[in-house]
Amino acid sequence: MNHLTIGIVGSGPEKALPNLTTYKDTVDLWIGADRGALHIIDSGLKLFEAVGDFDSVAPEEMRRIQCKVNNFNKLPSEKDETDLELALNKAFELHPETILLFGVTAGRKDHELINIQLLYRILEKGINGKIIDRQNQLVLTKPGTHTINRDPDYPYISFVPFSEIVEGITLKGFYYPLENETITWGSTLCISNELSRESGNFSYRRGILLLIKSRDS
Repeated sequence: MNHLTIGIVGSGPEKALPNLTTYKDTVDLWIGADRGALHIIDSGLKLFEAVGDFDSVAPEEMRRIQCKVNNFNKLPSEKDETDLELALNKAFELHPETILLFGVTAGRKDHELINIQLLYRILEKGINGKIIDRQNQLVLTKPGTHTINRDPDYPYISFVPFSEIVEGITLKGFYYPLENETITWGSTLCISNELSRESGNFSYRRGILLLIKSRDS
C-alpha cells in the first residue's frame, strides 16, 4: 500500500461541500465523480481523473473538465455502478493509504445512505476512509481501542451502530463516559457527546461502529 491520500469528490450539493482547498496539502490525487470533477476544478485544484456519465453537467461544463484532465472516462448513464462507486474503484487501483470522500452527502437520501455504506468497502480493504462535508465527518471503525482528538471545527461526537449489535463500548475522556455498554440499531445512547479534554479514546469488542464528528449549521 502506498502512503497516498486520494480525495474523491461526488456530485452532492455545493452548499454542503467544505472548502476543498483546506485539503490541498493533505490530498495527493483528486478524482472527480461526475459533477464532482467540476467542484475540483472550480476550487483551483489539479484534477487527476474524471469518471461518470456526466448527466449532471452542461456541455460547456463537460468541455471545461475535458480540458483540465488527461484521464477522462465518460460512461453510459445505464450502468450497474453509481458514478461514485466507479471513482472509488479507480482509487482502489492506486492502492492508497487513505481515501477522503467529499460531495457524497446532503443530496438524495438513497445516494447518501449507500455512500455511507461504501465506507465499509474501504474499511474491508484495509484503507482509511472518511466522509467529509461542511457539518460532518464520518469514519467507520472495527473493534479495538481508538484514540480521538479534539477538533474545534467538529466538536460533537456520536457513535452509531453500523452492525445490528455493538458490544462492550467504553468511552474515556468524554463528558458522558461509558463502561462496557452494548448498543443496537435504534439506540440513541451514544449520540451528541463531547471530549472533556484534548483527547480521549473509545473501545469495543464486537460489531462495527460509525463515528460521526459534527457541528451546528
